[in-house]
Amino acid sequence: MLVTLEGIDGSGKTTVWEALRDAPVVPDEAVFTREPTGSWYGDAVRRSIGDDDADSLAELFLFTADHADHLSRTVRPALEDGKLVISDRYSDSRYAYQAASLDGVLKRPMEYIQGVHSPFTRPPDATLYFDVDPRTGAERSGVTNKLERAGYLSAVRSNYERLVSAEPERFVRIDATQSPEAVVEAAERALERLL
Repeated sequence: MLVTLEGIDGSGKTTVWEALRDAPVVPDEAVFTREPTGSWYGDAVRRSIGDDDADSLAELFLFTADHADHLSRTVRPALEDGKLVISDRYSDSRYAYQAASLDGVLKRPMEYIQGVHSPFTRPPDATLYFDVDPRTGAERSGVTNKLERAGYLSAVRSNYERLVSAEPERFVRIDATQSPEAVVEAAERALERLL
């Protein structure tokens, strides 16, 4: 089973991802992974995120290359071995974030990005969506790069809402305005139900 953790920056999903490693409900052999990855593709993504002048379309394809490599080296082999995979960010991040970056550059950017991914990606079985308002997310994340600004995060959150509306059976919404402990507990309960 592939379970992904999604939400805007500052939603607490990485904190939950780290806490789930010790959750009793998670099998010892579970694979914890994330995007961007630690590969050279992921390094290129991080460099692009740090560059305010990076071309949005080029950035999309850096993220897409990292995702393709992640699938071939980590996600698919683990799933073939029957392991639970828990990923901090995955394809939905691309659809939400890069669609916001490409709004006005491409016509229907989310549909374009989904079309690029559909021939090769492996959709998640379930997604825990950590919902928080953009201002809180920006404050928590510290606005360290162009993807963490409140105005941008507002567009990203709207895109996440479109994704949730399109596949409500896949997404489990978690109120990320709660304390970190409460958010972790909610995620553990959700994961226990899924497993």
